[in-house]
Amino acid sequence: MKKALKNLSQFFGCRLLCSLLLLCALFVSWSAEAADGIKSMRIGQGVGTVRIVFDADKKFDYKVFLLNNPKRLVVDTFDINVSKKLEDYDDKNNLVSQTRLGTVGTDGTRIVFDLKKPAIIKKAFMLPPQSTFGWRFVVDVSVASEREFASKVGSDHIFSSDSSPTKVASKSRSNPVKTVKKDSKKIIVLDPGHGGRDPGAIGYSGVYEKNITLAMGKELKKILEKEGYKVYLTRSTDIFIPLRERVRIARRYKADLFLSIHADSAVNRSAKGLSVYTLSETASDKEAEALAERENKADVIGGLNLVEHSKEVSDILINLAQRESMNRSSEFATFMVQEMRKSVQLVDNTHRFAGFAVLKAPDIPSALLEMGYLSNRTEERLLKQASYRKKLAVSTTKAVNKFFDNMQHASIF
Repeated sequence: MKKALKNLSQFFGCRLLCSLLLLCALFVSWSAEAADGIKSMRIGQGVGTVRIVFDADKKFDYKVFLLNNPKRLVVDTFDINVSKKLEDYDDKNNLVSQTRLGTVGTDGTRIVFDLKKPAIIKKAFMLPPQSTFGWRFVVDVSVASEREFASKVGSDHIFSSDSSPTKVASKSRSNPVKTVKKDSKKIIVLDPGHGGRDPGAIGYSGVYEKNITLAMGKELKKILEKEGYKVYLTRSTDIFIPLRERVRIARRYKADLFLSIHADSAVNRSAKGLSVYTLSETASDKEAEALAERENKADVIGGLNLVEHSKEVSDILINLAQRESMNRSSEFATFMVQEMRKSVQLVDNTHRFAGFAVLKAPDIPSALLEMGYLSNRTEERLLKQASYRKKLAVSTTKAVNKFFDNMQHASIF
């Protein structure tokens, strides 16, 4: 009996000791994690650029530089803990393939980014706490040629907290970094579809699409200008403009947003509802494919002014520009659907994708609005009414405001 009690006591004693050791290990692990000064990281892709943002609990010293063989971007941080979670970052981008952590000196952590392509460092700076954000450390990297990359490798081109060529002075909480206001005059180009010898769709009672789109374009321009935007129309009269020229007009005005305005038609006269299209070489459905084929009287892919770059760099920049613009276009379409849903009838799968030539400027977020079906008697009657077009214009303006507000927020993370 005594032996059994002794064995039982030893068993529970061992279990208690193991439990205590496990709790200690968990506490040490939790304490180490809680002490991490840099807890997370985000990588945002722009046109030919990548922005890396580190979220931190405090300001810290840093050095940023490039190494070759293999190509690497190196960020050395000092007197701050770095979470191992940074190594697990796996969001796809066109520049960084892998992230690794190491040590530097006795008090530093080295964060190494393996690069897919040659690049150069444009900026490295700290942002003080602002709004819901804590301290942020930002590194901007730009795609470059092999020669440019080679010229910026090594210790002679270090960006540091003491001597960075692009060092941004820290500001206190009472004097936060100022953001760009909407009154910086964002430029919007509106494209009333068809015109001149091209009437577009012909409505239930014979109304021409080209007249409805022009009336809508003028109404929307007026409301957007009251909001502080700079607005241009690709056409303000009944003239024909080729699709290639419509894209050129948007790029000539350096548009921040391009919206092409149309009205649909269908053999089935009961078809009705508003839809929003953004660019994709693969149509979301047969109807979208057929509509794009009808609209595309000429095809075009706008080009960037890339004379000063090699073909390799030019191809990379075009690819990045198209990806960025398509993402932005989808964001705008999402806001359009959200706002339109509050006031008018929508088709199923309202945000659709098709290969519209008029949306192919690679560096401008673009969308195509199908206001409804002119072949439907009820919708034709509504689209002929100024009050209904104004309702659409007001909803579109709200979507535009949300789009640019969202872009401004995203630009500073």
